[in-house]
Amino acid sequence: MKALKTISLVLTIIVATTGCYYDVEEELYPSIECQTMEMSYANDILPIIESNCYGCHNTVAKFGNIILEGYSQLLKHVDDGSLLSVIRHSAGFSPMPKNGAKLLECEIEKIEAWVADGALNN
Repeated sequence: MKALKTISLVLTIIVATTGCYYDVEEELYPSIECQTMEMSYANDILPIIESNCYGCHNTVAKFGNIILEGYSQLLKHVDDGSLLSVIRHSAGFSPMPKNGAKLLECEIEKIEAWVADGALNN
């Protein structure tokens, strides 16, 4: 009998505390603004390229005969416009990452800002 009362009490508490749950979208998913000011190759751009591109476009794999490993190699594709075109999934370019999800919009915005600021090796 005591066990039955305990179980009943626990169930009552569970129902009472979960039945009135209220979600406020702004509190659960705060808007995170993409920071694109003063992008640094070493701190901001390189980590994006390493995690999304190096698997296929490093000095060993060089898929499509494209190497993005190293600033000077990456700069070639910045200068000819292909880097931004492939990550934006522009018409006429093979969308990258190949067979993968498009980069996060904030990552693309960071690369765009870095390129617009002169694609410095900083």
